[in-house]
Amino acid sequence: MSLTVLMNAGPWLSVPPPGYGGIENIIATLVPELRRLGVRVVLASVDSSTLPVDEKISVFPDGQFEALQRPYNQVCGIAQAHLGGVVRALHTRDDIDLVHDHVEAVGLATLAAMGPDAPPALHTLHWDLAKHPALYGNLDGGDRIRVNGVSASQLARAPRALRDHSVGHVHLSTPLAVDADRRPRPDKGDYLIILGRINPGKGQDVGARLAQRVGVPLVLAGPVGPYHRPEDLAAAGDEARQNPDVRFFYDEVAPHVDGDLVRWVGTVAGQERDDLLAGARASLFPLRWEEPGGTAVVESLALGTPVVATTRGCLPELIEHGRTGLLTTDEEELADLVLAAGALDADECRREAATRFTPTVMAQRYVGLYEQVRRGATARRLQPA
Repeated sequence: MSLTVLMNAGPWLSVPPPGYGGIENIIATLVPELRRLGVRVVLASVDSSTLPVDEKISVFPDGQFEALQRPYNQVCGIAQAHLGGVVRALHTRDDIDLVHDHVEAVGLATLAAMGPDAPPALHTLHWDLAKHPALYGNLDGGDRIRVNGVSASQLARAPRALRDHSVGHVHLSTPLAVDADRRPRPDKGDYLIILGRINPGKGQDVGARLAQRVGVPLVLAGPVGPYHRPEDLAAAGDEARQNPDVRFFYDEVAPHVDGDLVRWVGTVAGQERDDLLAGARASLFPLRWEEPGGTAVVESLALGTPVVATTRGCLPELIEHGRTGLLTTDEEELADLVLAAGALDADECRREAATRFTPTVMAQRYVGLYEQVRRGATARRLQPA
């Protein structure tokens, strides 16, 4: 395949990220498979990214994640500066066949504003589509701009103008799914895990209260705002409370963290993360929001850990109730499901992941979308006036 794609990862974290980083981890999973399929990849990221690619474009030396939740007037230029570097590259070279963009809001807006002479672009929607109603409700991408979701349920809730630009959805994947069905059955401990950034939508406070009620230990693994370790958060002092996720943690979660039944271990990565997830009785998702993609869900399945969750967002697309997890619309029922999760078969979870959520499956789907977007843009340009 002769295709050069500019993969716009954004300025927030390196690729792969040092631990937490959902979008950057997905890009780090996708790019090697694209290159294996013959796609040439130009990565627009920060200079500290170590992912092997054909070329790299960067404006910032390192990730700007710590600035993300500062006041808007302090950080509004970061994403724009990064996109400025992308636009300059697109204006000065003619070998980019397509831009695959992953930068929330400003990536889509900038690429749409470039006009008909810029390359076609596919913008992947990794987030809650209710966040930017003015942008999404009035999107006009012309002949070039198309979007894809990371689940069908996410796109179903999108504004009409955004759906009109959609070419469908691609479920997220994980390298852990490769040969997941051939690995030895994991040894299970008697604990639950919630893996992910701690914030109200993920419901860690619900999980902490549940653990205290049923007497099953719970491990909370993920950052609180920009703080990846408990000691970092403690050292930040009262100033850290300016961050809304930190306030949520202190007000709603920390009162239940006793170091025994409920532990916050901060961000975990690599083998430590995999071992912690594989050893859990169940992976808990007491969601308060419509989860768009569910990276931690597919990772859990790949490691043979069933999912117990509220039926929100993409969860019904990823989990088969009674086989790979247990779902409920009633938050109070989660306690009963946690106690029942031990009867689910870890091998069923791993077989599901090996079939549906490998990087190869995701990359092949994206290559198909790239061709669809390019053909559509070319066909519309060739239509008579």
